[in-house]
Amino acid sequence: MGSEPVSTAGEFDPVSGRRGSSPEMFSAIVIDKTEQGQTVGLQQLDESALPEGDVTIDVAFSTLNFKDGLAITGASPVVRKFPMVPGIDLVGTVTESSHGDWKAGDTVVLNGWGVGEVHWGGLAQKARLKGDWLVPLPSAFTPAQAMAIGTAGYTAALCVDALVDFGVTPDQGEVLVTGATGGVGSVAIAILKKLGYSVAALTGKPGEADYLKALGAETIIDRAELAEKGKPLQKERWAGVVDTAGSFTLANACAQTKYGGAVAACGLAQGADLPATVMPFILRGVALLGIDSVMAPKAKRLKAWDRLAKDLDPAALDTIGQTIGLGDAVEAAKKFMSGEVKGRFIVDVNA
Repeated sequence: MGSEPVSTAGEFDPVSGRRGSSPEMFSAIVIDKTEQGQTVGLQQLDESALPEGDVTIDVAFSTLNFKDGLAITGASPVVRKFPMVPGIDLVGTVTESSHGDWKAGDTVVLNGWGVGEVHWGGLAQKARLKGDWLVPLPSAFTPAQAMAIGTAGYTAALCVDALVDFGVTPDQGEVLVTGATGGVGSVAIAILKKLGYSVAALTGKPGEADYLKALGAETIIDRAELAEKGKPLQKERWAGVVDTAGSFTLANACAQTKYGGAVAACGLAQGADLPATVMPFILRGVALLGIDSVMAPKAKRLKAWDRLAKDLDPAALDTIGQTIGLGDAVEAAKKFMSGEVKGRFIVDVNA
């Protein structure tokens, strides 16, 4: 992974847009682990510290996801190598490449692939990655908009693709979206609305009803209705479900899905358990579709980003996203984990 991070004093250079004493220096959020515990903060690093990879990128924007929050706060041991630069998303411009798909000047997007866990990620002004992990920035979006989408929005597109490919259509009834004010939920609602679906939003934040309706939700449901143990089979309500919660919420969503419907499961905000029975699956033919965004093959990624380009109104991103500077990312991650925010944090790494 190169040399250990080196903290070097240096003032912000308004010409280069970087902090540091030379163009080879760049700013990054660095997580480290000592005998006293985890440390995290903004450091100045030399470019020689970057890990191995065949594409080097000047990062423009990153974002904060649930996994980034876990990494930065240390709430869960998602970081498996130290020191680590967190940030599972980035968008930026290629400066050097020995990969056949990319050349200097290309604008690229990175989502997942263990970045921010085992390979340095996007909460930095520079990154070095494997070219196979990258996709081109769709022309429909600016770099900042791409990070308003981020892994959360890309995962939402994977969920919608799964429901559409399964055969869930708007005329079959409502689609339930759980964790509706989060990044996945927010983007899923906006896409589903554009596609003509009637959307019910499950949330623990009733005060955000106007926000959810602005995105396209028609019905607002208190998350408490699905948060506890329910009957194995319940009244049929949903043609499809996008679930970010897991646990009892997912079990109840399956129990309420209509005959022949499908549930796209992509998260575990309530828990990793699934206290359910097989009854919805063998008596109603309900399908449980697992959605993985981290290691999804490139073809699925390109399809998901094409879905976003076609079916996500860029104007919705103004509602979903708020921009912060790199130096604010640590405190923002703490707020993110405490449930104090809605939508998406876009991190301008050069601000």
